[in-house]
Amino acid sequence: MAKPKTKSKTKGSTSPGFNKAVKLLLHFTAALQFNYGVYYFYPLEMPNTVPFAGKWKFLTFICAIIQALYYIVSLVNDFVGTNELAPKKAPAVRRFKDWLMATLAFPVAINVGVTFWTLYAIDRELVFPKVLDPVFPSWLNHVLHTNIVVFIVLELFTSYRAYPKRSQGLAGLATFMGAYLVWIHVVKHYSGVWVYPVLEVLQLPQRILFFVAVIGFTLSLYLLGEFLNNTVWAKEVKLAKRKTN
Repeated sequence: MAKPKTKSKTKGSTSPGFNKAVKLLLHFTAALQFNYGVYYFYPLEMPNTVPFAGKWKFLTFICAIIQALYYIVSLVNDFVGTNELAPKKAPAVRRFKDWLMATLAFPVAINVGVTFWTLYAIDRELVFPKVLDPVFPSWLNHVLHTNIVVFIVLELFTSYRAYPKRSQGLAGLATFMGAYLVWIHVVKHYSGVWVYPVLEVLQLPQRILFFVAVIGFTLSLYLLGEFLNNTVWAKEVKLAKRKTN
């Protein structure tokens, strides 16, 4: 008499309850630290910086706002939305969460982290002068420039998201970055000073090349995020495509 086949868990598999707990912990921790980081950073008086537009002229601050918003939305989705891999009709909060991660949260976070620490390694005076050390705590610097990368990478590996059409995602990101470049020129016009010291040492042709490189690098990060998502969640992406066809 043949023995009935029993289902066995594959090696390394985890229960849905455990996965849910990991996501909740990640989203709660990230939302708490980035919201507190924004709260602490906003009123901070920074020497040798342009007072015009306050902290809203810094991409670091705007990025922190995006991360804080993303993880709040993720928490809301955890409780009232759905983390189903390919829901027949995803709720609005899930669709917004997926769009925000793909279009802004991932590429802008990686951009800020990589650009900041690269310039810092070359010459910290170009991006974070030593005069800021007494008023800008080290932990805040890492929240705004290191943890944004760590947490968004963890998010990419722990939560599946449906990427928008590539043309739409790239258009959204390009619009955001283009608007920011216009904004820092507005700040320069009214204050007479560039937001970032590195722009002060570049001649016009060099600044143009720098801006083109930043835009190109940021758009390439969107493609990187899409590639990583499709690689890490390959089975889920195929399943989602089958359900939509």
